[in-house]
Amino acid sequence: MTTRTRFCPAKVNLFLEVTGKRPNGYHELATLFAKINIGDTLTVTATPAQDTVIQLTLTGPVGKLLKADESNLVCRAARGFLDYYKLQAHIQLKLDKHTPTGAGLGGGSSDAANTLLALCDIFNKDKNDLLPLAATLGADVPLFMYEDTFLKGEGIGEKLTPVPAPGPLPYLVLTYPNTIVPTKGVFARLQFPSKESILTNVANLDKLIKYLRCASPLNDWKKLLFNRLEESVVPFTNSVRNVLLDLEKTNTDAVLMSGSGSTVFALVETEKDAKILVSKLQNEERTVFFTTFYRSLTYENNGNKDPSYGRGSPEGVCKCDI
Repeated sequence: MTTRTRFCPAKVNLFLEVTGKRPNGYHELATLFAKINIGDTLTVTATPAQDTVIQLTLTGPVGKLLKADESNLVCRAARGFLDYYKLQAHIQLKLDKHTPTGAGLGGGSSDAANTLLALCDIFNKDKNDLLPLAATLGADVPLFMYEDTFLKGEGIGEKLTPVPAPGPLPYLVLTYPNTIVPTKGVFARLQFPSKESILTNVANLDKLIKYLRCASPLNDWKKLLFNRLEESVVPFTNSVRNVLLDLEKTNTDAVLMSGSGSTVFALVETEKDAKILVSKLQNEERTVFFTTFYRSLTYENNGNKDPSYGRGSPEGVCKCDI
């Protein structure tokens, strides 16, 4: 019997443009993912056996809303791992679930990826072998197979390029309006942008990445934050629109919806101002989080290896002409 415990970070999208649509109905994206220090805790215990049994126990405030059976993405990930390597084992999964579902935060994808990573560690397998399997579980699952904080996503989000971002980085205030926004409906309402608009926005994404690579202050790049899917969510979802209206009243201007919604986040320079903003936004109709960007223990970032501290280190940063 071998056990591994992993933190499963959520994500936000600092940028999201829809660049095309494939014949199979999937949309192509140009996006910038960023992992954050909100997430779930997953414990995986594996015991070699003559047959395969996968059991899931759910805890936490969000766990009670989910099914603890093999339809759950972590069970599907465990089954996929064993099938891929033709292994038999008894797998016990314990998921302490805190990331809201249907919130644009990638919680389920992170849980699935970290199931694969835990099993790779237990069975001494190479995680890179499982990237194709991860993609079959969900478009965002490969993102969480990487240790990096920031990754540029292309294709349907599965073509990933790590983006070094030494910092300092702002704090985040996330507001989940306790509303699930079905992704299918969001894309069904999407009005495709012109080719010129797409080209301009892809150039802006590249510019945003340069600012992050060069540890530029938030004020330099906050106007580049963009999410095309807001057009398909905000006019149709009162709870999301109300969050944005409340943020306007606080004069907070680095604000964006994550993914296909419904979470809205704000970037704030100081911890003090971030906590003040939390108090202004909190009410009984929504859940508000204060957090930082996530750093893995194994993520190389100028010697900063504290996963709970998302602001990085400015030492050794390149000089950029942007």
